[in-house]
Amino acid sequence: MNIEQFYPLFLQANKVTIDSRKIAQNDIFFAFSGENFNAATLAEKAIIDGALAVIVEQPEYENKDKNIFCVSSTLEFLQQLAVYHRNRLTIPFIGLTGSNGKTTTKELIHAVLSEKFNVQYTFGNLNNHIGVPLTILSVRPEHEIAVIEMGANHQKEIEFLCTLSRPDFGYITNFGKAHLEGFGGFEGVIKGKSELYDYLKNNNKTIIVNENDPIQVEKTANYQPVITFGKEGSDYNFESFTDEHFVGLAYQGTRAVSKLTGEYNFTNLCAAASLGLYFDISFEKIKHAIEQYVPTNMRSQVVKKEGKTMVLDTYNANPSSMAASLKNFITFEGRKTIIIGDMLELGSESGKEHQDILKLAQELGFDEIITVGKHFKAVHHSDLAFEDTMALTEYLKLNSIQSDNILLKGSRGVALEKVIEFV
Repeated sequence: MNIEQFYPLFLQANKVTIDSRKIAQNDIFFAFSGENFNAATLAEKAIIDGALAVIVEQPEYENKDKNIFCVSSTLEFLQQLAVYHRNRLTIPFIGLTGSNGKTTTKELIHAVLSEKFNVQYTFGNLNNHIGVPLTILSVRPEHEIAVIEMGANHQKEIEFLCTLSRPDFGYITNFGKAHLEGFGGFEGVIKGKSELYDYLKNNNKTIIVNENDPIQVEKTANYQPVITFGKEGSDYNFESFTDEHFVGLAYQGTRAVSKLTGEYNFTNLCAAASLGLYFDISFEKIKHAIEQYVPTNMRSQVVKKEGKTMVLDTYNANPSSMAASLKNFITFEGRKTIIIGDMLELGSESGKEHQDILKLAQELGFDEIITVGKHFKAVHHSDLAFEDTMALTEYLKLNSIQSDNILLKGSRGVALEKVIEFV
């Protein structure tokens, strides 16, 4: 079975899935196998459950009469099918990456462009070598624009994801101290993320540039076509303001207030608004999209609970985003407690970076500093330094936090969301 032979069958399918629990009528199931599980054993059941076809990589499970096909690699076949499909799509593809704010920016872009277009976009954080192909394969004839989030923790990954998605427009949210271990330091982060610029330049595609970011300006100097925002003289210039805890932007006298907290989200709003204006969406509609967007993914999410204000930012953390969150949170009125979890994948820089963040938190003068994880515990010599979320949970069951405002910020692996009900 080759891609060209299989493609007509794909066009008949409702969707592609790699999760046997989510198979619905007329789906295509890619049977990925891990160290402890062989999904090919579910091939026959998938057909019974309504799958149109199943892709396996073990010959003994193949049954062409039932549309169970064997290929040398399910992953490579998925990626090749995505490329084949992408090559037949003529709608604009917008690709974005960056150290912080990728998912929030993607969702804002989707919200804004959806005011005028039928937009398909990366669901959740399916932004890797499996998630990007799945997103591409979810693009159907009714869609008019696609927004593809691309994540990476080492060099050459963005380069590869660009060969799959072939973006017509590209935006890098920022360059921060994320995945330092995989990228080989901050310069490696810049090089790795800039692979998106390399693809766009080599293919004469459009780059969205935040002209307040000197690295973006340097990396795109003398290149056209670009869409710029951020400064007087940029294609689009917005003013920042805050309304209570929420960040907003103003354009030509009209103000839009988001439900996001943190000045760092201003550039995310600017990127989405700039693309909206570029695609001839009125700022009134952009304002509507921004004000209707409600973060529900524990990214800069503000929650009121029993008279307290909680900021939930537990999906990811690195030194850059952690510092920005702390500096934003200190501006809140009233007593403030921070619960910060380990920042992962920092390699040899981990000790120093955790020490620097703890020092910043102490200098800012929070009323209470609670840390979670072995990296923070190594530098935070306090009774409020906990090895893991379970230990913190046991503490919180007996000791309630009295502050008016509570920040929870940490890497995904720390799972700080487990303590929310006890805060």
